Order: sequence, then structure tokens, then C-alpha cells
Amino acid sequence: MSLNSFKRALWLYHINAGSCNGCDIEILATLTPRYDVERFGIVLVGSPRHADVLAVTGPVPRQMVSRLKRVYEQIPDPKVVLQVGSCGMEGGVFHESYNLVGPVDQIIPVDVYVPGCPPRPEAIIEGVVKAWVKLEKAAEQRIT
Repeated sequence: MSLNSFKRALWLYHINAGSCNGCDIEILATLTPRYDVERFGIVLVGSPRHADVLAVTGPVPRQMVSRLKRVYEQIPDPKVVLQVGSCGMEGGVFHESYNLVGPVDQIIPVDVYVPGCPPRPEAIIEGVVKAWVKLEKAAEQRIT
């Protein structure tokens, strides 16, 4: 994979680990004409095998642990995990739920955190830009 591939497009796969859908709505808001991240080459894809970034929303309940790990393993290297929303960081409103295994970073490694309940589209875009920078650095290291 060449360094130039990240300068053209960044493909993002979104998985809802168990959120209330507030973060999901905000992720979709970034694709609307008001924010229009597709003009920068940021596109949601339907398969983790085609993604550069895994965007995870929500805390992780027991049923999602194996699924989240499987999706993470399917994304080709180099990859970045973007945690969107406060629920995936500390549990948020689901903090003391009997069914939660824990935050996302206890299941898979997280590279970029986007706090908020739900985070604003501007914050999500900033998180994606940080992920983009990490991918460019990883690609440069692979080339040299």
C-alpha cells in the first residue's frame, strides 16, 4: 500500500457495539450536504475488508465482544480504530449495566477518541482527520 492511497480517500467502516444511536445519527450527519465529508474522500464502506478506519459507537455488551474482535481482524493493516462517543469510553448512561463487558479499548486497541454524548459532527470530522494522520505516518514507516 502506498502513501498516496491515504491522500486520495479514507474508507471508514462503522459498527454499533450497543449504543443508543445518537452517535450513529451524528456520523450520518457528517455525510449530509451540510458537512459533506465525501468531498474530502471520506466514505463509509459496507465491508470491513475494504476499510482503513473502524469507527465504533457505544459500549460493548457481552454479545458483541466476539463480533467486534472479528470485524477488527478483518480490516487490513495499517488500520486505525476511532471510538465515537462517551459510552464507548466509560459506559456513559449505560455505566452500571449488568450486560456491559467494558469500554471498547478493553476489547480492541483504540487509536483516536471522540468524546461527547453525542459528539458533534465537527468533533467526528476532527477525529477522522487525526486517524488520517496516523494512517499516513504508518504508511510512511512501511515504505521506508
